[in-house]
Amino acid sequence: MTTIHVRPDEGQTYPMIDGDHVAKAAVSDDAGAFEVFEVRAPAAPMAPPHVSPWSGVLYVLEGRVTAMVDGTAYDAGPGDLVVFPARTPSTFEVVGESARFLAITTGDGAGRFFADFSRSVPADRPVEESFGEILAVAARHGVSLAGA
Repeated sequence: MTTIHVRPDEGQTYPMIDGDHVAKAAVSDDAGAFEVFEVRAPAAPMAPPHVSPWSGVLYVLEGRVTAMVDGTAYDAGPGDLVVFPARTPSTFEVVGESARFLAITTGDGAGRFFADFSRSVPADRPVEESFGEILAVAARHGVSLAGA
């Protein structure tokens, strides 16, 4: 593995319905793999809980979010961290105008999911109008809506 240095304005941006996901690093070596994203999220209704095959860590940099993990709500502000275990229904909602946080995921699947989602689901269309595309992208990456 080589050293990675990413400046604040660098990284591939994936516009999504819950905010911009900026890929900062994808690391893979003999010890495992993980990906790091900066998420810039506006206030929006909470997406339905979903289940992904990777674990994730949400570390709040600015603003506040309510993280829902397996039916439990966690109020998180700057410096707070919430772990989203793999295969566990999870989602988040921005409290206030916007939030910025790091999302660190295990494995190498989240980046492919974000890229596919960004290409396939228009970020400026209501979720109800894009539901078919959302389900198709989710199925391609082993992600499902909780209870669906």
